[in-house]
Amino acid sequence: MSLTSTASLHASSGADVSQAKLPKRAALVSFVGSMLEYYDFFIYGTAAALIFPKVFFANVDPSTGTLLALLSFGIGYIARPVGAVILGHFGDRIGRKTVLLFTLVIMGASTLAIGLLPDAKTIGNAAPIILTLLRLLQGLSAAGEQSGANSLTLEHSANSNRAFFTSWTLSGTQAGAILATLVFIPVSSMPEDQLLSWGWRIPFLLSALVLLVAYLVRRTMPETPVFEDIKDKAQVARFPVIALLRDYWPDVLRVIVCALIATVSTMTAVFTLGYATSKFGVARPTMLWAGVLGNVVALFAQPLWALLADRIGRKPVFIGGVLGCAVLLFPYFMLVTSGSTPAIFAAAIGLYIIYSAPNAIWPSFYAEMFEARVRYSGTAIGTQLGFLAAGFTPLVSASLVGEGPHGWIPVAIFVGGCCVASALAAMTARETHKVDIADLGKRRA
Repeated sequence: MSLTSTASLHASSGADVSQAKLPKRAALVSFVGSMLEYYDFFIYGTAAALIFPKVFFANVDPSTGTLLALLSFGIGYIARPVGAVILGHFGDRIGRKTVLLFTLVIMGASTLAIGLLPDAKTIGNAAPIILTLLRLLQGLSAAGEQSGANSLTLEHSANSNRAFFTSWTLSGTQAGAILATLVFIPVSSMPEDQLLSWGWRIPFLLSALVLLVAYLVRRTMPETPVFEDIKDKAQVARFPVIALLRDYWPDVLRVIVCALIATVSTMTAVFTLGYATSKFGVARPTMLWAGVLGNVVALFAQPLWALLADRIGRKPVFIGGVLGCAVLLFPYFMLVTSGSTPAIFAAAIGLYIIYSAPNAIWPSFYAEMFEARVRYSGTAIGTQLGFLAAGFTPLVSASLVGEGPHGWIPVAIFVGGCCVASALAAMTARETHKVDIADLGKRRA
């Protein structure tokens, strides 16, 4: 064999090894990027439940201030469908990677600005207005993050393990929730005057470091071969959203309803946090640690659920988890409002384990409904319209909750109804775990 042939063989071998590592690398990049971006997104929810009513909405009575703070949290979700259309368009036109870098910059800059924003005592009504505008920017960024990371990872994965590798995007989101809560635990234990004057700003100011790390991790990831293929063949849609709504509107509607399962997440992370601490005297660190523990358990459970979905299909795992959440909501609230720390921890672990099933599966389940040229737009628009309900779940829950020890029952019924609707929509979907990636989203005769 000649030296030239040997060199070519080694080069080819090296390329094959590098190519084999891409699914793991894509999963890692999506995990780290989503973790750090959603750290920024989740610290707002914690602050809205515990801090912002007293800092930015202090000019009204406490109950109204709480509702306004939760409304500002939900407003971030209003921007997400708009961001989904815009970022989905460019994600399907110019590529997944470029848009994902853009989302990081927007999220990091807006979160840092919140940390530097003067409170209502300093600049009056301008404070909550600016806060709401910055929350809208956070929502714009979040709209493109998960869908882009899902598309990036799915399109780098082999047919046999798409659910497993794609699930790491949502594991990153879960890790972001853990990181955000861990940062807030010592901050929330500060004396009240220090907490409300400057302590709450620390988690937001740390977003500068978060942005830097996430950008460095993500910028070296190559574009997906699936997108490069349709680009080389000049099959990129000129207006992806138009193609999506013309050819895939049933799937978009299906994803919207399936995405109602996210109401469980914002109910536990935001509403229950404020409800248990204000109405039942549960210590803030107890509720925060319960959230950390539940998320840590989910972090380990999600890859296992995804492996199962690669073996038996997306639908059984997704539907089983969604219906399980609907059932567990009632014992969850009973335990959380009991005031017992072990009971609160058990409630969080139980619900989070079951919720981790649909959470692990939806990145592949939704994305596999669409072909590559509209995949970013389809998952982004479908999920973000569905997530609107999740964004306003804390506000709706606060409006529905009654008095007394069982005032949570209307909230459990509302969120449980969303879970049932999600399961019914999933039942109408096509099972895709054995479909080749090149055939995903192709219209059936």
